Amino acid sequence: MAEAYIVEAVRTPVGRRGGGLGGVHPADLGAHVLKALVARAGVDPAAVEDVVFGCLDTVGPQAGDIARTSWLAAGLPEEVPGTTVDRQCGSSQQAVHFAAQAVLSGTQDLVVAGGVQNMTMVPIAFASRQAAVPLGLTEGPFAGSEGWRARYGNRPVNQFAGAEMIAAKWGISRRDQEEYALRSHRRAVRAVDEGRFERETVPYGEVTVDEGPRRDTTLEKMAALKPVIDGGTVTAACSSQVSDGAAALLLASERAVEEHGLTPRARVHHLSVRGEDPIRMLTAPIPATAYALKKAGLSLDAIDLVEINEAFAPVVLAWLKETGADPDKVNVNGGAIALGHPLGATGAKLMTTLLHELERTGGRYGLQTMCEGGGQANVTIIERV
Repeated sequence: MAEAYIVEAVRTPVGRRGGGLGGVHPADLGAHVLKALVARAGVDPAAVEDVVFGCLDTVGPQAGDIARTSWLAAGLPEEVPGTTVDRQCGSSQQAVHFAAQAVLSGTQDLVVAGGVQNMTMVPIAFASRQAAVPLGLTEGPFAGSEGWRARYGNRPVNQFAGAEMIAAKWGISRRDQEEYALRSHRRAVRAVDEGRFERETVPYGEVTVDEGPRRDTTLEKMAALKPVIDGGTVTAACSSQVSDGAAALLLASERAVEEHGLTPRARVHHLSVRGEDPIRMLTAPIPATAYALKKAGLSLDAIDLVEINEAFAPVVLAWLKETGADPDKVNVNGGAIALGHPLGATGAKLMTTLLHELERTGGRYGLQTMCEGGGQANVTIIERV
């Protein structure tokens, strides 16, 4: 049976909105991790057969196939192509899937997967607004679709509304969310202080560590914030941070490992993607996890570490309730509430952290999942080798 191995994985520190990476061109952020990836792997970059990057809002500096642009901006060989993927927040996790599938199919042997996003430079949904306004459209990508309206009516498609739906359905209080958010910050601060991220991060100039974790946050400070939706429970403190960053992984076949003298660090044990209600939007990780474990022939007890993207605290709390997972195995170094969520880069960032934490702790299996626009969720299970 063919194998797809993860040989190397790196990321930038994640910058806050308007922080140290805010003025860096997305192609240069992508180039930064690509150069580091190739150097650390010790591989001839001309042997890479494709570069698959995730990115949302591909307008302005993120337009024009940012995967290809990043590779060229890194000064790497022109004969290596690139393509850009948009599966919303799961874009670079899907990039890993596409790269692994290429290797597993035997059609390619050495593929780079990753993602990049500068949310300071290109705010979320900026691309769709910029495209819509000249056309006289003001109601988002679903407005005007007769098929969509017939199926889902005129219900708002909004992530914050989805988070509130989850909180209501699973009985998750504002206090529950704030306690979870505080734990995320504390775990992230501990990880930074203990140097847990040092091996996986490639400093960019003066930005040497993640800028998001708040050492001074408290439940009292969180309680003073207003909900995003009037009468709701979700506040900015319980939501992922607007962020900038990039990450990249090198995937290789057994043939490439032998030919280039590479050292595999993990193999892709399983990959899948599932969908659910696009209005509630954020609950797909629940059925997707069950589906993946069944397909992989594993129980959740066999999983040593889980990375589930903290788009909003209710997403993770509902997933924990439904799966019965051990919270001590989940987002052990904090998540997007503390560390940030640079959209198109987050999937590859989480995979990078998952790999390094499995190595640090000696774990065998790691599972990664994340909610995505349109009510979707990717699941990847990797096995440390």
